[in-house]
Amino acid sequence: MAAKKKTEVQEWMYEVISRPHITEKATLGSEHNQVTFVVAKTATKPQIKAAVETLFGVKVKGVNTLNQAGKRKRFKGVPVKKPDTKKAIVTLEEGQTIDASAGV
Repeated sequence: MAAKKKTEVQEWMYEVISRPHITEKATLGSEHNQVTFVVAKTATKPQIKAAVETLFGVKVKGVNTLNQAGKRKRFKGVPVKKPDTKKAIVTLEEGQTIDASAGV
């Protein structure tokens, strides 16, 4: 069997993965080999999987995405809307880990 060709890091991969999403609920996912990222709104599951595998050097088992609508708030009496975001919950293969607190 031929050796698997290593993919190069490309610029679009840094645009797909914005930042890790660190919350209490997201850290509970680490017990199940899951890491949560905020991603670009136009990112697809295959793009997210390729970006995480290449940037962090891990094997991805699955990717779940969700679009979160921005909340409507009031700031000094003026109604404002927080921006919409897209999150990706990435499930890693057994034995794989990502230190989400460290930068890319």
